[in-house]
Amino acid sequence: MTISNVHEAKTNLSKLLDDAAGGNEVVITRRGGAVTRFKLMPIYPSHTKHAVFGAYKHKISFAPDYDTADQEITDLFEEGANN
Repeated sequence: MTISNVHEAKTNLSKLLDDAAGGNEVVITRRGGAVTRFKLMPIYPSHTKHAVFGAYKHKISFAPDYDTADQEITDLFEEGANN
C-alpha cells in the first residue's frame, strides 16, 4: 500500500496512477487522514482475460432450419409495410 499526502500526490500523480493500475492500493490523505482519505483503484482488474478469437468453435450449434423464414413473422412484416 502506498500512502501519500495531497502535496506528494500532486507531484507524483502519474506514478501513483501506474501503481493503482498495477493493482497496488494507493491512499491519498489530507491532514494525516483526519479530514479526507481517497483510495485509488484500477477500473478494470489487471488480471482481466481478453477474448480469444475462435474460443467457441465447435461449442455452438444451430438447428438445421435456423435460417428458414417463419411465415407468421413474414406476414407481420408485410402487414406493417402495407400500412
